[in-house]
Amino acid sequence: MLRHIAIAALIASTSGILAQAPSQPPSPRPKFDAFEVATIKPVEPADKTPQYITMQGPHRFVEKYYTLKLLIAAAYDLNPKTISGGPSWIDSNRYDILALTPGDVRPTRDEQMSMLRNLLTDRFKLAFHREQKEFSIFELQVAKNGPKLKKSTAAPDDPAALISTVYPQRILLPARNTTMGEFTSLLQRAVLDRPVVDKTGIIGKYDFDLTWAPDSSQFGGGVAAASPDAPSPPFFTAVQQQLGLKLVATRGPVDALVVDKAERPTDN
Repeated sequence: MLRHIAIAALIASTSGILAQAPSQPPSPRPKFDAFEVATIKPVEPADKTPQYITMQGPHRFVEKYYTLKLLIAAAYDLNPKTISGGPSWIDSNRYDILALTPGDVRPTRDEQMSMLRNLLTDRFKLAFHREQKEFSIFELQVAKNGPKLKKSTAAPDDPAALISTVYPQRILLPARNTTMGEFTSLLQRAVLDRPVVDKTGIIGKYDFDLTWAPDSSQFGGGVAAASPDAPSPPFFTAVQQQLGLKLVATRGPVDALVVDKAERPTDN
């Protein structure tokens, strides 16, 4: 959130009336074109190693245990299945990234991904082109009885917040100030095993909580499947019961990404 620096001064007019001087404008927001510094470390494959991207504090960007394909998916808001081409290691070699962001404010997710895209080009020498291809997809639609969504009370310029937390037998996803586009983006790049297209027609920003019992097809197999007697419902049931939405399996065209070139990252 922007940090506002306000200077209040009382001045006396010739008529003796006190008036308040206007505040100074807010500090300019950095462009976030690139990380100030970034360390990329190859890591050995290991079962059940958690993988995530997060900000630790306002300036510390941390990525754990991602392949280059997963980094591309995150940076360009894609499902990994829509990424093809490149050398075979982009889907097997894993990396940790620690980077520092510029300026005095915490970057939004979009700003973080902009810096990550720059890093992929600079350090992995990533080059690609786009193609329309047909895939098995999910369409996010409004369920029969209508949506169960609450309009967000956050300030319009507050960033969206969608952070899933893994508990034994269940996943909790609190969403705040979130559009349907941002929700479907999270589903396709991180949760589900195929692209997701928003067909709800719902505009605006919403707050909601989604809780479900995961299965082995979600999160790229990185989260243990819940037992059959888990207290939370399966994902597709939870979306319909808790949000008044539904995911419909179909086929359709998707803007896919084809990797033309990639190199193992340069030395730090």
